[in-house]
This record gives sequence, structure tokens and C-alpha cells, in this order.
Amino acid sequence: MADVMPTQPATRIQWDLHDRTSQRAAFRALRIVFGLIWVFNVLYQLHPAYIDGLFLKSIAAHHGQAAWYVAYTHGAMNLIAAIGAPEVALFTILIGALLALSLLTGLWVRPFAWVGAVFTFIMWTLNGHLGGPYTQGATDPGTLIVYSLVFITILLAEPAAGAPDDDGARARRYRTLRLLFGALWAFDAAWKWAPYFIHHSLSYLVQSEAGQPGWIVAYIQIFVGAIHLVGQETFGIFAAVAETLIAISLLTNRGMRYLLPFGLVYSLGVWTTAEGWGGPYGAVTGVGGDVLGTTIIYALVYLYLMVMYPLLPPRTERTGE
Repeated sequence: MADVMPTQPATRIQWDLHDRTSQRAAFRALRIVFGLIWVFNVLYQLHPAYIDGLFLKSIAAHHGQAAWYVAYTHGAMNLIAAIGAPEVALFTILIGALLALSLLTGLWVRPFAWVGAVFTFIMWTLNGHLGGPYTQGATDPGTLIVYSLVFITILLAEPAAGAPDDDGARARRYRTLRLLFGALWAFDAAWKWAPYFIHHSLSYLVQSEAGQPGWIVAYIQIFVGAIHLVGQETFGIFAAVAETLIAISLLTNRGMRYLLPFGLVYSLGVWTTAEGWGGPYGAVTGVGGDVLGTTIIYALVYLYLMVMYPLLPPRTERTGE
């Protein structure tokens, strides 16, 4: 009797092709949206106010920083002043424009992702002040560190030339992203447990109304009213608990099917309220002075993970579920 070939391998190949197609579509969407955000940031950084003064001012060490960090920023400022602050600002804008071009066109994505990861990390240590100063009022690890994480996400989306791309390799790349994102959320959650944040959580929404158009103020006021009803301490504890659970879920790979959509909605909620949709949109933006915002970038990572998670082989990353 002739051997009957099993149908499982063919079925598995079909699923693999579907998985790879979905992942690549998600990667393309992430790349293009991230590129559009970079275009937005570059256009705002071209404003004369940023080039002529705000760029260098944003690097100046803030009150409360450690002595070694003050020395680091002063050294950087002296070097920038020697070269010319407007020239350095324009150079950083040029890098941003090249990153946007690569992301939007798909050209040289991998080498530019390395450039982007290093560039945004350096800018995080200068303009972003390592997410500090680590004194009263600090609430998160800073804006540009998550920009760097998205470039790492892009590097993890596809294997390097000659690297394996089997189920195990794909799961390892996903695990790396999940753990890095979880560590970032753990850093973020730690600030939310600070007594100052819990007792002044409402003030961050009120501050975000300054300079905003009427419709954004009205939108934020809806949430301000709701927080008044429950109490700002209750809201502050909710935010701290929510971010702690997000971090634990990402780090342990448990509850992901619930965590990922919740984290997406939570990130968008923070961006549209405490970050005021990244505004006000005057000479510069309201978040970090020159970028669209922090949690809109967190939302991009969540969207990508939501596509990656269901496509993982059941005996690799899903063992934690």
C-alpha cells in the first residue's frame, strides 16, 4: 500500500505564509506611521525659535540633577557652543529628516534604524535628561527613550542578513521586545507611586490645557471632571496600579491578550489628556518642546505587539499564558 502523505506540513506552510504576511504588513504600517511622526517633529524643529535658542536651552541641566550629569550636559553645551548651536540643531534636524525618509520609503531601513536607535538615545541623555530630573514632579522615563525602542522594534521585526528566521528565532525577537517594553513600563510605573504624583495627579491634566484650542480644553475638562468625582488620589493610585500591572504582564508574558488592548487604550488616553494631543501647536509642541509626544509612540509598540502575539507558535512564547 502506498504511503499517504500527511496534510499537516502543507497546512503549516500555509499558516506560516499567512503569519509572515500579517507580520510584514504590521511592520510596514508601524514604519510608515512612525515616519509620519518624524515628519511632524522635523517640521516643528525647523521653527526659528527652536533652532536659535530652544534646542540649546532644552539641554541645560535642570535643577535637582546629580553633579555628574550636570558636568555631562555642561560639557555637551560647551561643545555645541564651539561648533555653533544653530548649526548643531540643523544637523539633528537633518538626521531626523533622513530617518523620516527611510521610514516612509522603506529604503535602507535597517542601517537607518541603527542610526535612529543611537541618535534618539543620545538625544534622550541630553534633551530628555534621562527622563529626569529625578525630583518632585517626575512622572516618566522621558520621551526619546521610547523613540529609541521603536527603532529597536524595527531591527527586531526582521532577521539580519543570514540570521535564522524559524519559529524559535521569531519568538526570541518577540521576547526581547516584550522584555524591553516591560522594563520601560516598570521604570514608568515607579514614578507613578511617588507621593507627589498620587497627590497631584490632577495637576498634570490641568497643566496640559495651557495654550490649547478650545475643543482640546473641553475634551480634557471631561476627564478633569471625572477625576474630581473620584478624587485625584484615587485616580493617582489607579494610574500607578495600571502601569504596574502593564509592566508585570509584559515582563512575565501573562495576561497578554487583555494587557495589549488595555495598554493601547491607556497610552492613547494619556496622550490625549496629560499630553494634550502633543500640543499646543504654536512655535513648538507642548511635549518635550519639539516632539509630538511620548505615549503615542507607546501606542505604536502596542499595535505591533497585538499583531505579533497571536501569530507566535503555541509552544514558544505562549507558554506563559
